[in-house]
Amino acid sequence: MLQSLEPKVLEIITDETKSVDTRLGDICELLRNSVDHYDWVGFYFRNGDKEELKLGPYAGAPTDHTIIPFGKGICGQVAVSNQNFVVPDVAAQDNYIACSITVKAEIVVPLFVNGKNVGQIDIDSNTPDPFTEEDERFLEFINRHVAEIL
Repeated sequence: MLQSLEPKVLEIITDETKSVDTRLGDICELLRNSVDHYDWVGFYFRNGDKEELKLGPYAGAPTDHTIIPFGKGICGQVAVSNQNFVVPDVAAQDNYIACSITVKAEIVVPLFVNGKNVGQIDIDSNTPDPFTEEDERFLEFINRHVAEIL
């Protein structure tokens, strides 16, 4: 299912008539509207030289978490670890920052440009334990191609 979205993702990424932020927002909308268990999709990026992430384009309910310190929450941990983080049950995570009471699971995949972690794609799901290795590979695919336009 997810692989069938790859050509559409590439079409969005390579559309140079649109700004990078618009393309990233279009990817978020595509994922949220096409994958049942993707209820909130967004990009966070390192905020200049600060040890924090800043919310970029996203699709879903507005969030108060526009700045996340490195190490805090799932996103902040990924900024430090440089590793994918799949959370089947957010209630079981001590260091979880709740965006919405409806969120049951989260997946965060870091985004690298020239080997440097510059941000991440973050997906919240209202479905318990929905993420598989297919989700991880798909999001890595997206980030590899997003890195080419950053």
